[in-house]
Amino acid sequence: MQKIAIIGFGAAAIGFIERIKNENLEIHVFEKSKDIYSSSISGIRADGKLFVSTEMGGDMYINTELQKKLVDYYISHTDSNTVETGNSFTNEEYYKQFYAKGFQPITADFYHIGTDQLKDVLYSIFEDFKKHKNVHFHFNQEITKIERKKDLVVLSNGEKFDKVVVAVGRSGHKLVKQIISDYPEIVTDNTQVDLGIRYEVPNHVVDELNKEMYEFKIRYKSKTGYMVRTFCNNPSGYVVTENYGDFTTVNGHAKLRDKSKNTNFAILVTVKLTQPFNDPIGYGSYIAKMSNLLAGEGKVILQTYSRFKNSKRSKNLYRVFPTLEEDKFILGDVNLAFPRRIMESIIDFIEKLDEIVPGVANPDNLVYAPEIKFYSNALDNEKYNNLKFVGDCSGATRSIIYATAHGWLMAEEIIENK
Repeated sequence: MQKIAIIGFGAAAIGFIERIKNENLEIHVFEKSKDIYSSSISGIRADGKLFVSTEMGGDMYINTELQKKLVDYYISHTDSNTVETGNSFTNEEYYKQFYAKGFQPITADFYHIGTDQLKDVLYSIFEDFKKHKNVHFHFNQEITKIERKKDLVVLSNGEKFDKVVVAVGRSGHKLVKQIISDYPEIVTDNTQVDLGIRYEVPNHVVDELNKEMYEFKIRYKSKTGYMVRTFCNNPSGYVVTENYGDFTTVNGHAKLRDKSKNTNFAILVTVKLTQPFNDPIGYGSYIAKMSNLLAGEGKVILQTYSRFKNSKRSKNLYRVFPTLEEDKFILGDVNLAFPRRIMESIIDFIEKLDEIVPGVANPDNLVYAPEIKFYSNALDNEKYNNLKFVGDCSGATRSIIYATAHGWLMAEEIIENK
């Protein structure tokens, strides 16, 4: 019986295991967290926003039939199939309003599980997998190196496998970087990273949008030439920090039942550089560490929008109060850590959006930094038969459903070729 190792237990691993669990294969899952409740995979631990769209989520095509199937799969593990739903820009009038101002609206169907349900959803899926005698979980097992030796692949703990599927997400950048240093030929593109902020406004500013769509997805080519986009809108949500081990970034989520008075969403600038640049994770990490250096270890920078726009440090707040815990941020100046062109792109985006949604550019709205989305290096899954990459760590996906689908499709490929 073939032995397959999966490194990391998140969305991509879930899709892979669900598709392959009934095959005559021995599956071993290695997760660095101590147990299922402390799993470090952020995308499947916070918020749980699922969507069906061919316009967002990754650089690979996933047909909507499979996307809907996987959405139903996650919802089936919730309490009484309870989720919030919405549709991005299916309303033609909204589409025209944003389009007329230079935005590119993105259409999608949304399903929001909520952070307060996700723990039970993940545990339910885990319990289902445990019922299969050929699926084995190993917690508190951080794999730091993977080495190909003849027909086998050897993990840093000494165990040998016929195939290894790396599914560590963006938080597993250290392992992926180590693999790339040993096998640089697997990299097909390593020039892109998203740098930006988490923006927080009172609910009343965006109530109309939230009720219409739940999440509004837009892109905008700013005056700097950089593409700017929204990401992860959280009506009545909360801002949180995300620990990558050696640096801290900001993120956001929303709960199904416990609501705040604010809405938060990311504003991200896509930076695509040219040679000799070859380390997007290193570049993004450097920006994050610079921000942390200014804010203090484990903290992020918080700034009011007017001060952010005028490159002045914030010393106090006014009408909008942060949902992020007070010990997680320091009032400061994001401009000291970010390149000016990034700041100009974000300001241009906010000012233009304010023309459609008055109040978005209010001076006391809140700016948190850094929010960084690592695309990871785009990796070649055709290079080696026994070493594969799925989900966000592969550079091909950037969402729960696309990552889950990538794992599912990889499992199908292995089943066909076994």
